[in-house]
Amino acid sequence: MFRPCIDLREGRVTQIVGGTLSDTGAGVQTNFVSERPAGWYADLYRRDGLTGGHVIQLGPGNETAAREALAAWPGGLQIGGGITAENAPGWLDAGASHVIVTSWVFRDGRLDWDRLKELESRVGRSRLILDLSCRKRGEDYFVVTDRWQKFTELKLNADTFSQLAAWCVEFLIHAVDVEGLCRGIDSELVALLAEGCPLPSTYAGGARSLADLQEVERIGQGRIDLTIGSALDIFGGSGVRYSDCVEFNRDRLSRKSARNAP
Repeated sequence: MFRPCIDLREGRVTQIVGGTLSDTGAGVQTNFVSERPAGWYADLYRRDGLTGGHVIQLGPGNETAAREALAAWPGGLQIGGGITAENAPGWLDAGASHVIVTSWVFRDGRLDWDRLKELESRVGRSRLILDLSCRKRGEDYFVVTDRWQKFTELKLNADTFSQLAAWCVEFLIHAVDVEGLCRGIDSELVALLAEGCPLPSTYAGGARSLADLQEVERIGQGRIDLTIGSALDIFGGSGVRYSDCVEFNRDRLSRKSARNAP
């Protein structure tokens, strides 16, 4: 299934090359900056019945735009970027369906179980999503934090997914090395998620055509969803029409309903 997104940088809806993010903001490669506000995109997703999309705050200065998006589609969007145990309940109150967390639950390159438990106790497992965005080092994928620049010691494999599944309801995984490049998905990573992940998961990174959506559906055995960013026409891209993604979802839901009919 297709999952929509709203990426925010300096208060504006933006599409970037993920691997160029930095703490200083210098050198960031931008594919698109919208003239439309975040609420416009959220209302579009609401009207088309697209749930499970995520609003990601890429650095400071995005809170007002994020709140605007959540207010336009209350209960229909997840929120990530700068989430902590302290502010997570407030984002749920603001209309987010779930909070997405990465960096705050890591310390010195290691998963901080105490922080994860604290966050889960504040919002509940059913409203917590772990962002396991990663980069490849050698033959393995490792979670990266802090604008996707710092490698952690957490390797993505079946054991990792199994341990973390007890604390959240879903995973979000950006393939950072292909994010924003529109050169195709990381099929190896999608296969890893399909084979080892016990929870619903959303993959993001590199999608350039509707064929990529179909490929993720096939490799992911119908359990892995796909976010498309820079290639989408509503974000200035030419590879994928948003209307085709909406139709793809409607077709899949119709088929699922038909299979489940008595």
